[in-house]
Amino acid sequence: MIPSFWAALRARMARRPPAETYRAKLLVVVEGKHDVEFLRRVSRTLHGDDPRSPDLSELELRGAVVFVPFGGGDILGWTDRLAGLNQSEFHLYDREAPPETAVRERAAAIVNARPKCRAFLTGKRSLENYLSPRAIYEARGVDIRFSDHDHVAELAARYDWSIAGREPPWDALAARARKRLRERAKRWLNTQAAQRMTVERIDQCDPQGEIRAWLQTMARLANAMS
Repeated sequence: MIPSFWAALRARMARRPPAETYRAKLLVVVEGKHDVEFLRRVSRTLHGDDPRSPDLSELELRGAVVFVPFGGGDILGWTDRLAGLNQSEFHLYDREAPPETAVRERAAAIVNARPKCRAFLTGKRSLENYLSPRAIYEARGVDIRFSDHDHVAELAARYDWSIAGREPPWDALAARARKRLRERAKRWLNTQAAQRMTVERIDQCDPQGEIRAWLQTMARLANAMS
């Protein structure tokens, strides 16, 4: 991790919030910036329906929450990398596909053994799997159907490429080009599509209430030391 990241994180942690806000800081550790965008949007939607559910953007502004997107890589290395900051931590990892799932389960177990820390693995493959196909269509005109364990960003990128009649065919694209298009799809899925997730759509796509449980846990950790 580059030194500038740590300098920026320490600077954010040192900012003094207004007296009426939380004093404790919660580090929300996620795999990438797109996860942050998803969580900001769905938390705002759920907060509008139930004020007891936290709006993460509001908590960010108060200094109660700091997002730490670690950009993938060695997930086990992040299980205690922030321990020296002595802050509460919430970790959210994509389930992905086996055998990677087992590594993530191990990482979550390590975090959950630490005080003031909680980690969750998504029940579905990734956060994009919690999006409504209708929200995706409204956002970009991409009409796809998927299971809990499909690679939604790839399906969306493939559809977008193919429906426009671009050449060469998707399967003939270089691996780097496909990766770039998947990343582009992840960007709009977690912003434009996530913005179109209503409370009803969230509940329909997440019948187990995972998202609400994550948010409630974050709120509990943010309040624990305030």
